[in-house]
Amino acid sequence: MKKEETVSSAQMACLFLSFMLGSANINMPQPLAEAANNGAWLSVIIANGYGMFLLACVFFLYRKNPDLTFIDVSRKILGKWITVCISIPILLLLLLMLSNIVVDIGGFLTTAMMRETPPYVFHSLILLVAAMSVRAGFEVMARMFVMLLIYMTLFSVSVLLLTIPFYQAGNLLPVMPDGIKPVIHGTYMVLGFPYSELILFSLLLPFVRKEKNNKLKKYMFSVLLIQGFLLVISVLCSIMALGPLAGTFKYSLFQLARLINIREIITRIESFIGIALIVGSYMKASITLFILKETLARVLKMSDERIIIFPVAFIALLLSLTMYKSEIEHADIVLVVWPLFITIVVVLPLLIITFLTLFMGKKIESK
Repeated sequence: MKKEETVSSAQMACLFLSFMLGSANINMPQPLAEAANNGAWLSVIIANGYGMFLLACVFFLYRKNPDLTFIDVSRKILGKWITVCISIPILLLLLLMLSNIVVDIGGFLTTAMMRETPPYVFHSLILLVAAMSVRAGFEVMARMFVMLLIYMTLFSVSVLLLTIPFYQAGNLLPVMPDGIKPVIHGTYMVLGFPYSELILFSLLLPFVRKEKNNKLKKYMFSVLLIQGFLLVISVLCSIMALGPLAGTFKYSLFQLARLINIREIITRIESFIGIALIVGSYMKASITLFILKETLARVLKMSDERIIIFPVAFIALLLSLTMYKSEIEHADIVLVVWPLFITIVVVLPLLIITFLTLFMGKKIESK
């Protein structure tokens, strides 16, 4: 990757938190509660441990080759043509991922806030702003996203605190009324979104500025723990406040915000959560588009990768408008197909490359 733009370890950690939180804290509590019932929070804990394992594999490769991504390491170990066969599905996955993020934003706005506005308006605006952000550069994105991350986290946590009077701890029992299978089902869903996606974010690690006391690894693992904690709290609060209906109401935090009414002074604050969802999804869409741009430029060996930003965004726009006939079809793809797809396309290659690097490291270094 080009090194004209670099960010500090702390900035990269903030970008990682933006990428992992994205819209997960608002989108995932409902399907998790529907699949795993009261054990949804256990699914998140298990998936977070899985994410820790994947992040450990990423940093093992990063420690061996700090200037290379796992795709570059694949080229070094497996050769050019096998790496091309690995890279093409990853490019397709990134494009589909970008389109799905935009579909999610459009679906939220058209169902919860602006029902009379056609989806293509929101899809176009989000992709346009994301493309302009990517064109502005990685350093600009890193500085801006720190402020947006603070806003998103502040309002999400505020809603959870203001809805404390509605919590009933009894709704959390029994923890596993139908046994372990629903918990495993919930774990499967959250593995694909967002935990397996952290491997895609690792393609940005070479952009980290070389520092004397590099704390990137410490920061990244801390961020993953924080993200897991926030998601567990969101799931627990949704179940305690909504009870059996937690698996019915989509966008759980948005529904919780509607409950808040403090002496008719603090009321109708769901719009702030709506903005937080849009901000989180915008940040994730921008980071995804940047990763897609960089990876595609490396595969095509382009000297100026900025020229492909808007064409790629336009293709994502077309996909977002034509891929799904309904929200139910979109939800089925994201929750059922996506975890399997990303495991085959991204997780398995990472594990194979990690295994080969671990047991063939000396032979590879001698080449």
